[in-house]
Amino acid sequence: MEELKKAAAHHATSYVKDGMIVGLGTGSTTKYAIEKIGEMVKDGLHIKGIATSRETEKLANEAGIPLVPLNEHDIDVTIDGADQVDGKLNLIKGGG
Repeated sequence: MEELKKAAAHHATSYVKDGMIVGLGTGSTTKYAIEKIGEMVKDGLHIKGIATSRETEKLANEAGIPLVPLNEHDIDVTIDGADQVDGKLNLIKGGG
């Protein structure tokens, strides 16, 4: 399961482009995305992140992702996980 989460997270990072404001969700799948975005930043990508939790803020800081407050920026793309998704792409977030 972890490899699938990692693959999904890494695919999601392909939507992150230079100059974007990126919403960074919380959870086990998003952790992989934050790690990957941190690598991208180290390789020269210029983005700013908005953390959705203290946990995410800590991970983003460790990964070298610069963070900005939500109330000062519009978000271009957000990466987050879901607990359940059905065939119509309805989802449940934060189900435990």
